[in-house]
Amino acid sequence: MTAPRPATPSQQPGAQQPGAQLPAADGSADPHQWLEDVTGEDALAWVRERNARAEAELDTVKDPVTGEPLAALLGEEIREILDAKDKIPGVTLRGEHLYNFWTDAEHERGLWRRTTMDSYRSEDPQWEILLDVDALNAAEGEDWVWHGARLLRPEGLEDGEPYRHALIDLSHGGSDADVTREFDLETLQFVAPEDGGFLRPEAKGSLHWIDRDTVWATTDFGEGTMTTSGYARQARIWRRGTALLDAELVFEGAEDDMGIFALHDSTPGWERDWIVQNHAFYDATLHLVDRSQQPPALTTLEIPRDMEATAHRDLAIFLPRSDWEVGDGIHPAGSLVVGDLDAFLAGEPGLTTLFEPTETTSLAGMTITRTTVVLTILEDVVHRLEVHVRDEHGTWVREDLHPELQGSIGVAAVDADRSDEIWVTVTGFVDPTALMLGDLADVPGGGAPGELTVIKSTPARFAADGLEVTQHFATSDDGTRIPYFEIARVDRAESDGPAPTLLYGYGGFEISLTPSYLGAIGKAWLERGGTYVLANIRGGGEYGPRWHQAALKENRHRAYEDFSSVAKDLLERGVTDREHLAVRGGSNGGLLTGNMVTRYPELFGAVIIQVPLLDMKRYSHLLAGASWMAEYGDPDTEDWEYIRTFSPYHLLREDVDYPPTFLLTSTRDDRVHPGHARKFAAAMESLGAPVQAWENIEGGHGGAATNAQSARMNALMYTFLWSTLGGRPESRRDEGA
Repeated sequence: MTAPRPATPSQQPGAQQPGAQLPAADGSADPHQWLEDVTGEDALAWVRERNARAEAELDTVKDPVTGEPLAALLGEEIREILDAKDKIPGVTLRGEHLYNFWTDAEHERGLWRRTTMDSYRSEDPQWEILLDVDALNAAEGEDWVWHGARLLRPEGLEDGEPYRHALIDLSHGGSDADVTREFDLETLQFVAPEDGGFLRPEAKGSLHWIDRDTVWATTDFGEGTMTTSGYARQARIWRRGTALLDAELVFEGAEDDMGIFALHDSTPGWERDWIVQNHAFYDATLHLVDRSQQPPALTTLEIPRDMEATAHRDLAIFLPRSDWEVGDGIHPAGSLVVGDLDAFLAGEPGLTTLFEPTETTSLAGMTITRTTVVLTILEDVVHRLEVHVRDEHGTWVREDLHPELQGSIGVAAVDADRSDEIWVTVTGFVDPTALMLGDLADVPGGGAPGELTVIKSTPARFAADGLEVTQHFATSDDGTRIPYFEIARVDRAESDGPAPTLLYGYGGFEISLTPSYLGAIGKAWLERGGTYVLANIRGGGEYGPRWHQAALKENRHRAYEDFSSVAKDLLERGVTDREHLAVRGGSNGGLLTGNMVTRYPELFGAVIIQVPLLDMKRYSHLLAGASWMAEYGDPDTEDWEYIRTFSPYHLLREDVDYPPTFLLTSTRDDRVHPGHARKFAAAMESLGAPVQAWENIEGGHGGAATNAQSARMNALMYTFLWSTLGGRPESRRDEGA
């Protein structure tokens, strides 16, 4: 059904008069609300018209060196990087095989495959194809996008019994909602429901193995079983051969919870079942389930709701996000605390702090192997590692781990149940990624960590000669020190003019932005003479929970002040000027760049807004928006008085010189509603502001479902930037990149 168009603005109380079609400042009227009808005929006609207009303008821009259409050229270059055969295949060890999901030019939707460790370590691994998603789509006439797989640990794993049973998640066009289908790793076929196979219909939910014939099910069971955020409200135990709707109800959360999640820990000797009741982001209650009782009994962990907690074998791991007073001690926010789980449940904590943050450090990650805990620590947004082990007396001992490593460091256990081996990845803005394998088996006995062996590395994707990475600190409006990274050419001459500069940020949900190889950004931007800047503003997690909490709700303005302060610092340092400075952000980062348009239009020459939140009056009523109220506040309450100050859709005004703005979104995005981008573009159009909009029909929240779609989207974006900022884009393709 197509939503009817609303009355004209002049007919709606509080709306703007003809000319500018803007929402009422108090949120009472919205002339563009009809664009929220995601697949409505009128709304999609509006989308197609904007897409055609943007493509017609951007596809005619010429590369200054070759004279070829720039968007086509950039699309080819970016697609080549995304489809490269020499990427590092990310792997997960299960039994004797390493599993990987792979996409390239011939396999747009991807291959699920596996190999052995020995083969993976060779230059030319031999892969066994388990599922070809492109072939599946052709056979079924579908548009499936891979969402992942969960394998059932066989009871006889230690005796060599192979993995056979898998639960595979597939999404239509990349949306968050997906289906789960059982897959047989011996026959390489889906197990049909009529043959007893598990099949979960499309919804935001999941299935998790308990045993061969039993799974945890969290999904849409019918009316009243989903939260207002659109996620599962119930956790049920579903047994093979029974109807999904007859699955045993174990737990039901509140309607206004964010969502309920359930899983089974199959570690031999330490099998446990957990239900996570997520009330909001960083706000959860953790329940331990005893399935030996009928009905299953729940034990609720007595910990603060803002704490993250998990368990491994005998070990309980706690990450408090506010100061935690327990027993005779206080564990500060951002610390890592461990203890014996059974003792903790019995009221005898006996806890040990493994990490405590400082003003300049935070815990970036934790990896648990069979006997060790590896911590990844950020110190002024620079990584280092340390390992913690228990000696023969049970006392925790700490030592630095591989201090020789430089760059962003990622650690993952190879098999946390059975070994102390770790995968280590190292990358940087201009340094291609390397994957290494290490073993911490000797550390518990007092030995030094073994050497790291390079298993895979990627070649350079762009010419990095002459590029320099530096870190700087801007001062925000309240005096807070804000770090940012700058990647720029050291040989740039004054005669070249101001450097076209792209500033990127996010600033939300305690997500840290750290250096990683720039790949397509390097090819499309740096190699052509651009400067790239990454800002570590409040709202993120670069300095732990306090950095995030400093920009929540009524303090959201601090994130925008931080970001604008970085922009001002770039201008004051002479890195660029206003006409050549652009900003880019997506999702919460789209809200960030939307605020740059409306709050600081005088600072920027161009703005990129991707899959954004922009209408903060309506956001909690659109798709998953209700789940973010802990971050932004509830606009249906008095919170609106401060939310309206960072709602870009409601901050647009007449007689303001707005910078050229490009909005990108996806029709298939069922997390952040595409209506945000559509309505903001329509409002800017009504002001006569320079705005373009482009919406991919597929793609989900990532904006693209295939490498081809991603290449096209990014090619249009960089063409917009080059054509808007001007400067002297130069091709360095003849320099060996």
